[in-house]
Amino acid sequence: MDKSIFENMTIPELEEEAIKLLSEKKYKDLRECLTFLNPADIADLMGGKMPEESAPLVFRILPKTIAADTFAYLDNDVQETLIRAFSDAELKQVIDELYIDDAVDLIEEMPANVVKRIIRNAAPSVRAQINELLNYPKDSAGSVMTTEFVDLKKDMTVEDAFVRIKKTGIDKETIYTCYVTDKNRILLGIVTAKKLLLSDLDAVIGDIMETNVISVTTKEDKEVVANLFHRYDFLALPVVDEEGRLVGIVTVDDALDVIHEETEEDFARMAAITTAEDSYFKTSAFKHAKNRIFWLILLMCTSTITGSILTSFEAAIAALPLMVAYIPMLMNTGGNCGSQSSVTVIRGLALNEIEIKDIFRVIRKEFLIALMVGFALSVFDFFWIWLISGEILVGAIVSLTLFVVVIIAKIIGCCMPILAKALRLDPALVSSPIITTICDMCAVSLYFAIINLTMGQFM
Repeated sequence: MDKSIFENMTIPELEEEAIKLLSEKKYKDLRECLTFLNPADIADLMGGKMPEESAPLVFRILPKTIAADTFAYLDNDVQETLIRAFSDAELKQVIDELYIDDAVDLIEEMPANVVKRIIRNAAPSVRAQINELLNYPKDSAGSVMTTEFVDLKKDMTVEDAFVRIKKTGIDKETIYTCYVTDKNRILLGIVTAKKLLLSDLDAVIGDIMETNVISVTTKEDKEVVANLFHRYDFLALPVVDEEGRLVGIVTVDDALDVIHEETEEDFARMAAITTAEDSYFKTSAFKHAKNRIFWLILLMCTSTITGSILTSFEAAIAALPLMVAYIPMLMNTGGNCGSQSSVTVIRGLALNEIEIKDIFRVIRKEFLIALMVGFALSVFDFFWIWLISGEILVGAIVSLTLFVVVIIAKIIGCCMPILAKALRLDPALVSSPIITTICDMCAVSLYFAIINLTMGQFM
């Protein structure tokens, strides 16, 4: 088949053609077709759109230069299938072609027996680097960094730097940013490929390098590292040990993975769900249930407190049944107001716009917001109740309660995430469902307290 046919195809058309060629066993044409796809798209094909049993065959068809990149994008279960199908020679070839950080990620997700085989077939130098990275704490910069970077010396010329980059760059994850170190590997500065290209060949690296370098230590939290990428638009960030020696770099693709992972965790916690490690369909129904049931039991138990509060006001409910109709509205509005504030503050904490010391500034701002929101809602609520029931006193009581509930809910919603962070807990843990439950209890208690004060003579 003429390869020019593939050149004019879109990605969906190439994927459809690849599946067709595989079914027709036209492997030579399939290899040509796959070279026009990005490794991420090939991994997507092998991970679900092609029959699972064909994964080893398709992988072996791929050119060597594409195979390793594709392997890094594959789902864990497909990677495991391939590893079990590989010979030791094939496995060694794949591991040696992987970047070190991708190899570490692979090992962390594989069963123990597969890990042993991977380690056994890795080259000694690769094995040593893998073991080094595995020793760092799971959530640290050291655990997501790669040790494959271009290092230069300050007394090199630009021409010397180009020679070194050409010699070693093929095995590095990035060559756009080069790191200048001394003989003890102390980080002195950085120089970009753009700076090198625009400088004279006889210019000295020490004269053109940037010395104001932002770096992180190996033990820095990986979420903090990811936030630095967002703040400074980095492509790579150097990682140093406690003595300032350069030990690795974190690249932007790894930072994006961290941000994606943390976002998934926060969304799950805000919905009162324990995060699942696999995708929705790959996680069993039992595991989904296990991830949800603890939080549901906790929220169910706390909700019984609201029921106990209602029980204590049985006399008021019996005497004034009309007032009961407005309890759901008060509870829902309070919960919604608290959730709005908590989500806003959690976002601010995640982006480092809000710090623990800002708690009183946040309270003051949310209080002003609550006054405006509460006033608007209570005025609307008063006229709405008056219109549909004709009860001015009832409208006044409900509106007054609503005004105070909004203020309380806003304060609770903004304070709890900050207090959680002060206690070194994830702010997302005290998210919408928990805050809603607390606001429900406050709304019911306050409502009947105001009823007792204003309508006690009718009860």
